[in-house]
Amino acid sequence: MNDTAGAALTPAQQAPCLLGNYAPPALTLARGEGAYVWDDAGRRYLDFCMGIACNSLGHAHPHWVAAIQRQAGLLAQTSNLFSHGLQERLAQAINARVNANDDNPNATNGQTGRMFFCNSGTEANEALLKLARLHGLRKSGGKEGVAIRVVVAAKAFHGRTFGAMAATPQEKIQNGYRPMLDGFFAGELNNLESFERLVGEHTAAVLIEAVQGEGGLSTATPAFLQGLRKLCDKHNALLLFDEIQCGMGRTGKFLAFQHCDVTADAFSLAKGIAGGFPMGAIWVAPQHADLFTPGSHGTTFGGNPLACAAALAVQEVFTQENLVHKVATRSNTWHAQLHTLAQKYPATIKSVRGVGYLAGLALHTETPPLIAAIRQRGLLATPAGDNVIRLLPPLTATPGELQECVAILDKTLAA
Repeated sequence: MNDTAGAALTPAQQAPCLLGNYAPPALTLARGEGAYVWDDAGRRYLDFCMGIACNSLGHAHPHWVAAIQRQAGLLAQTSNLFSHGLQERLAQAINARVNANDDNPNATNGQTGRMFFCNSGTEANEALLKLARLHGLRKSGGKEGVAIRVVVAAKAFHGRTFGAMAATPQEKIQNGYRPMLDGFFAGELNNLESFERLVGEHTAAVLIEAVQGEGGLSTATPAFLQGLRKLCDKHNALLLFDEIQCGMGRTGKFLAFQHCDVTADAFSLAKGIAGGFPMGAIWVAPQHADLFTPGSHGTTFGGNPLACAAALAVQEVFTQENLVHKVATRSNTWHAQLHTLAQKYPATIKSVRGVGYLAGLALHTETPPLIAAIRQRGLLATPAGDNVIRLLPPLTATPGELQECVAILDKTLAA
């Protein structure tokens, strides 16, 4: 593969045509293959950013590429006024994965959930929030504005549209856009008492990440999530999981909350669901699926044939290459090596965080200098939360590629 992207525009050339909502990019990437990308000057990098956890199969996986090419020549977009059959196939494949024997069958009580497909993670969470409002309406006997409270965790990140942004209690996300949508309250992750003070008769749902991605890779404990389940049952509130970054096999289970022996009323997926092709989805337990009725929610592009073909290809590769199991086993050695680095460089590394192929190094100092330094040595990573370097290898990453990541970090820290 020698095709490359067009020549990059200089910052001066970009200024007249792009909004300034992003910082100037550090690199212009031209192509990718597997765990590696090449910039426009031909230099190779080990990509442990992966489009921020989107490219679950790495770059240009041949089965994924062939599926998209084939579908593009058949039918790309239909709207949801017509059926194309691929949404149903994808929903069946995800339900089978959720309830597979090698995962926690209690996550959904073996139920076949109903799915809705959209275009992104924030859209998926907006759909969860609308589900919560509809449940609150039913809970209050049809009285609007009564049971609308949604309780989230401090440092959570659920998206940048207005509903999802209101559910994201971070100043850097909400600043400039207030007033926020009413009804959102934040407890402290792994502090059940803080949630008990917030959940009650006016609560429609609790929305939680089993592993906080943008929030710094803090992990919810099994006891905490099990406590939330009991709390939601007590107050007839939905327990909703945001699996957008931590789901799709990234933690060594298909869903991150499956580590914790807890059931979900609904959950959201995105990022890795279609291997880098834009897609989001929600899964809703059968007893709540009737909350959405014809006309109550919709999307033009969501669940289009091209996106579904990409997502089905991801599911097929998961099976063919046994990826979820590989993440679970290979990540053990990798995390042990990262912990060794933390012991070797205690003045720089405070702790190792995360699960599976969602790992982070919490630093005593700010992250940009180290991220720039490892980039110079050929490793791409991204920051998360307060002073955390986030490492997101493709689920196809080999032990050798994981070791290469550690070696680059070691050389950089030593220097």
